[in-house]
Amino acid sequence: MIRGIIVSILLFTMFACSPSLNTAQMTMQEHLDYAMSLYEDEDYQYAVTEFQALILQYPGSAINDDAQFYLGMTYFKKGQYLLAVYEFSKLIRDIPASEFVPESQYMLAESYYELSPHYSLDQQYTKKAIDEFQAFIDFFPTNDKVEDAEQKIAVLNDKLAEKEYNNAVIYERMEYYRAATKYYEEVAEIYHDSKYAPLALYRRANILIQRNETQDAITDINMFLSRYPDNEYAPEMKELLEKLQDNDGI
Repeated sequence: MIRGIIVSILLFTMFACSPSLNTAQMTMQEHLDYAMSLYEDEDYQYAVTEFQALILQYPGSAINDDAQFYLGMTYFKKGQYLLAVYEFSKLIRDIPASEFVPESQYMLAESYYELSPHYSLDQQYTKKAIDEFQAFIDFFPTNDKVEDAEQKIAVLNDKLAEKEYNNAVIYERMEYYRAATKYYEEVAEIYHDSKYAPLALYRRANILIQRNETQDAITDINMFLSRYPDNEYAPEMKELLEKLQDNDGI
């Protein structure tokens, strides 16, 4: 009884906030079409109200997943990405057989992608975006958007690599060389496909040489030349390798 009163109040509030069109007289499909027209006209504030009303009025119906998906899309278009995350996640969890699940998974990742901040800040959302894009690729490998998801994972990984790389640079400047080499090593191993990996190996090798850790430096230089033979630092690394091997009689 109380739940029914609450739903009635919510519906009344939604309708009262909507444009003058009387949706109470519409069929379910007409109401959905009306909500979609608001969405397509970029009247997102009213579209949110109508999609919410549809979800409340017709739970478990044939149009429930349409309303749920486009509610998420409306929040996304409004730049309210956390609300979009909630709605896309809800569709994936509650309506797993929906035709909107693949697109919802992609948009869930895309919402986190939009929330991903500058590399210097906390990267919680960056990591979530990577996880959700990877889930999209794993579950829907033939989807047309897989290539785009892979490209965005690369962008996000570059951001994580940049954060770790800059931490290493800071430690190096402070002459905390052990910490610097550790961070450079993590960048090279964890983010080996990023543009920061060769830079990390280059700087780590030079620190090791300065610290007379010759064998470790040789290992890093060989790794660099094996992975990045065309990198701008490759000629310099070859020269360093030759000098180290000559000095060690290798």
